[in-house]
This record gives sequence, structure tokens and C-alpha cells, in this order.
Amino acid sequence: MINFRLIYKVLGQLLLLEASFMILCLIMAIYYQQDDILAFAISIMLTIISAYTLKYLGRDAENSMGRRDAYLVVTLAWTVFSLFGTLPYMIGGYINNPTDAFFESMSGFTTTGATILDDVEVLPHGILFWRSLSQWIGGLGIVFFTIAILPGLVGGNVRVFAAEATGPLRARMHPRLSTTAKWIWSIYILLTALCFGAFWAGGMSLFDSINYSMTTTATGGFSPHNDSVVYFHSSILEYTSILFQFLSGINFTVLYLAIFKFKFRQLTKSSELKFYITIVLVCTAIIMYLLITRNGYDIEHALRSSLFQVVSFITTTGLFSDDAGKWPHLTWVILGFLMFCGACAGSTSGGFKCARGVMILKVVRNEFKRILHPKAVLPVKINGQSIPQSSILTMMAFFAIFILAGLCTATIMIAFGIDNTNAITISLSCMSNVGPSLGTEIGPVMSWSTLPMSVKWLCSLLMLMGRLEIFSVIVLFTPSFWKDN
Repeated sequence: MINFRLIYKVLGQLLLLEASFMILCLIMAIYYQQDDILAFAISIMLTIISAYTLKYLGRDAENSMGRRDAYLVVTLAWTVFSLFGTLPYMIGGYINNPTDAFFESMSGFTTTGATILDDVEVLPHGILFWRSLSQWIGGLGIVFFTIAILPGLVGGNVRVFAAEATGPLRARMHPRLSTTAKWIWSIYILLTALCFGAFWAGGMSLFDSINYSMTTTATGGFSPHNDSVVYFHSSILEYTSILFQFLSGINFTVLYLAIFKFKFRQLTKSSELKFYITIVLVCTAIIMYLLITRNGYDIEHALRSSLFQVVSFITTTGLFSDDAGKWPHLTWVILGFLMFCGACAGSTSGGFKCARGVMILKVVRNEFKRILHPKAVLPVKINGQSIPQSSILTMMAFFAIFILAGLCTATIMIAFGIDNTNAITISLSCMSNVGPSLGTEIGPVMSWSTLPMSVKWLCSLLMLMGRLEIFSVIVLFTPSFWKDN
């Protein structure tokens, strides 16, 4: 039986947290004295009222969460957060259409970075800060943030962590999950602070440094400027962005052990990290060669542009320093592969994850060996540890559903009149939480405002499925989930 009282209680507490984040944006709006003050004030009031209503409905809830409760509360948390995240846009009149507002909010919290806004520079500072803050909150996970600061709120926080965490492997640095969450969040905050300092030292304004540091470390991609990083015309800032996008794509557990525990061998022992670095270097070299030979770029420009886009796409950040829509079509294939691949598990990036890529390669290698040695015992090992057969089967099922969902949604988009290239890359971008698309109608530097309304709702669902890695959402639509037994 699903514990609805506990779910109401958790959602109510989460909405109070969202209201507190809105208060930060209200302070920003008051500081700049712009017309978004009233929008945030009303949004905060409505969010707090809704929060206490839910907490009242969840009064005297038994603080014990089952597996089904965990999957339901995680999916509802992201949906409710995105729903209330539309209030500042709608009340302020910055986005009048509920579909567009929900799309923008869901794109923010899932760190996808796709936008329906054709001109973000007309928005007041408080709204721009809300867009960036929503991505920073969603970077490591809404409920994971709650586990770090309110561990007693979620009775079955291990199950909640399993429902929200990304990647095929669940690393635990401490027996208490709340302590693990705090350590991982300490890495996240440290990366954000270092990124902020580097951007500020590189010549960005204080406001821009805050926004870009949040969306870079969250691998989100929202920008307070229409031209993204190109706006600054600074190679130093582009290289700085490349560095912190890349670092944010590394497993945070590995970063924690290397930075705080001085276990630098963890960096060299990680087969997933080696795979991640290899893909970045190989794809950068190929695209760099194509830009020099076909587009006439000089060596430094080709290196910077190719490396920036490769890191941005594989980490699913979505920032851009060049218009990849004008590059040779072969580069689109490479960038599409990077969109699908994603960076490391346990990072803020989306996509299939390099850990699963390593697992697939080792499974394929073992099958070739098994042809010659049918009776051989060939375990799949990651970082020296054998992967259970159940995890391999789950990974293969995830791969199959990922591909099938992408093909089905691309077909639906083509039926709505979207060209083939855009249909494929839009579905892939949403599933992997990347943001940019590849094509002529909706390119890497364009907004998604021209999409039909029904397609925007479909994209919003894909973003949520991609962020929660499909199973956590799809399981809610199975009949067995709602059966008492």
C-alpha cells in the first residue's frame, strides 16, 4: 500500500525548500529594483501556502518509505518542483503560455538547457537568476539535496537515492547516506565556487560569474546571454568553461577521494574516467581536423571550438562557443554520439553514461572470447570489481528502452512535420538532457519556440525520463505498481 500521507509530507517540505530558493531570487530582484519583485513575492506566497497544505494532509504520517513510495515521491518531486517553478515566469508575464512555462521550468530543473525564449537578455536579473538556480538545484538532484540537509524527513532515503541517482553503479562513501550526500554536495559547492572565482578573474561581471558558474557545474547550459559564452569574445573564458564542464562530468565520488582524501590513484584506476578522457581526445582531434581542412579554421581556433563543443555535448551542458550547425555534417554525427554517450556516472551530466559504455564493450569482448572458449567463466569487471549479472541485464534493458524511446519520439516528431535531423537530435537531446539540437530549422544556437505545443509536452516528459533514467518514471505506468500486493 502506498503511503500517501508520507508523500504529501515530503512534497510539502520540498515546496518549502523551493520557496526558500525563490526568496534568494526575490532578494536579487529587490537589489536590481526591477519589475520581477511582485512576481517572486506572489510565487513565494502561493508556494508556501501549498507547502503547508500538503504538510497538513501528511500530518501524523508514518515515517517509513517503501520502494514504491520512493519511486512515486521522486517522480512527483521533480514534477511538482517544475510546476511551481513556472510561477515566476507566468505571474510576471515573461512567459504567457503554460506549456512554454512548464517546458522552460522542466528544462531548468532537469539541467537540459533547451529554451523556448528567443531573447533572454530582456528578462530581469531575478528571473535570469531563477533560471540558473533551478539548474544548479537539479544538478545533483532535488531529493538528494533534501537527504543532505534533512535526512530524517525521508524514512527510506536509501530507496529514494536509488530512484533518483544516475548511472549503473551506486557508490557509497559512508554507511550513512546523509553523510555521503553532504560530502558529494561539498564537492559540488567547491567546484561551483572555484568556477565562479575563475570566471570573475577572467573578466566576467559578478552577476554573470554567479550564473555561469551555476549552470556550468550543473552541466545545464542556461545562459543570461543569447550568444552564450560567445558573448564575451574571450578565449580565456572559453578554456575556463571547458575545464569546469569537464570536471563536472567526472564521478563526484572519485573527485571527493582525490581532493579531500588525497587518493589520487583513484583517478588513474577508474576505467570509466579513462574511457571518458579517450572519447573527448579522439572526438576533438577528428572535429579539429575537419574544421581546419573544410572550414578554414586556424589551429588554435579549431582546437578551442572543437574541444569546447565536444566537452559541452558529452557532459550534456549545452553551452556553445561556435555554431556547430554550420560545421560539416560528419561533425553532427560525432556530436550526436556524444549526446547519447554522456559523461561519467555519479556526475551532474546526463546521457547513457561512460560506465555503461565500458560495460557494453566488455560484454561484447567476453562474447567473442566465449565463442572460442564456451566453458570459460568471464566476469565483467569495472575498476577491478565484478559486476553482478543482474546489473548487466538492467544495463542492457536500459539501453534497449533508451533507443526505443528515442526512435518512437523521433517518429512522432516527424509526423508533426519536423525534419528528420531535428526530430532525431531533439529526442536525443531531451533523453540525454543536453539542450542543443543539430539541424537547420532548430540549430545548436536557436530556441525551441517553434515546436508544436504537443511536442513541447512530449519533450518535457522526455526530459524528466532522461533525468531519472527512464525506469523511475515508466514503472509508475505499469499495472503491477498500483497493486496492493
